[in-house]
Amino acid sequence: MSTNLLSTSAAIGFGGVVQEYLWNWENQQLRVVYETLGKGSPLLLLPAFSTVSTRLEMGELARLLAPHFQVVAIDWPGFGQSSRPSLNYRPEIYQQFLEDFVKAIFNTPITVVAAGHAASYVLQLAVKQAAFSRIVLLAPTWRGPLPTMGASQQIAGMVRELVRSPILGQALYKLNTTQSFLSFMYRRHVFTDAAKITPNFIEKKWYTTQQPGARFASAAFVTGNLDAVHEQSDFLGLVQSLTVPLMVVIGESSPPKSREEMNALVALPAVRSVIIPGSLGLYEEYPAVVLEAVQDFLFS
Repeated sequence: MSTNLLSTSAAIGFGGVVQEYLWNWENQQLRVVYETLGKGSPLLLLPAFSTVSTRLEMGELARLLAPHFQVVAIDWPGFGQSSRPSLNYRPEIYQQFLEDFVKAIFNTPITVVAAGHAASYVLQLAVKQAAFSRIVLLAPTWRGPLPTMGASQQIAGMVRELVRSPILGQALYKLNTTQSFLSFMYRRHVFTDAAKITPNFIEKKWYTTQQPGARFASAAFVTGNLDAVHEQSDFLGLVQSLTVPLMVVIGESSPPKSREEMNALVALPAVRSVIIPGSLGLYEEYPAVVLEAVQDFLFS
């Protein structure tokens, strides 16, 4: 495992130094792209898993944090500019990746700010070892879209295998990543201000979805195959086992089922929380509001 600097021409970022971390999984080398901006104590930014997942959705928040921290933001394996091989994407991959990455890049417990589905992976690593000094979870989730909609594991598995198939899978994936569908999904539960969902914004999101191999990790997320826990009690149990400070940021317009899960989380003792405008994409839509909400927790 090693890290390399990426040339400016090969890297699309938010103004930081873009590097690649070469990581091995089951005798296959994956290229994981990450970006570093600012100086100071290290802070790891983890984007949410989604069809459009990329570190760039954390870019403005990274720029706001950079005067105070050395911010490191990643593209998860299978997403963004990182390698997207046709693996059977599952929690073990991301659990091991996060543990290896943190160990390789940082030499002291760090602050971590994680969005969406990254929450479970951060909590699991925090319970396993002293990787983090404090944790901020932004609109945390633990259950993928299809299971949240009530699909059984059997149905979700069938959908996943269909999307993974060579010809029909590519067609199904393209139907679910058209610019009109992406715009619909953003309006439905990601952003709250429709004026921010411009054609240029959606075009950039669409471009992310059209990279070679993009459908494999995306299908795993949508069908619940990246759910690191499968019961609310397991998710809450991780939080109850924490020994480091935790803060949770909730969007006041979060989808009802997701909001119920977040409410159960913040009802636990010792969990600091705040409700701000926005929904599941609050950190991209309202990054300055997020920073204002968490700065006392981060800087204390």
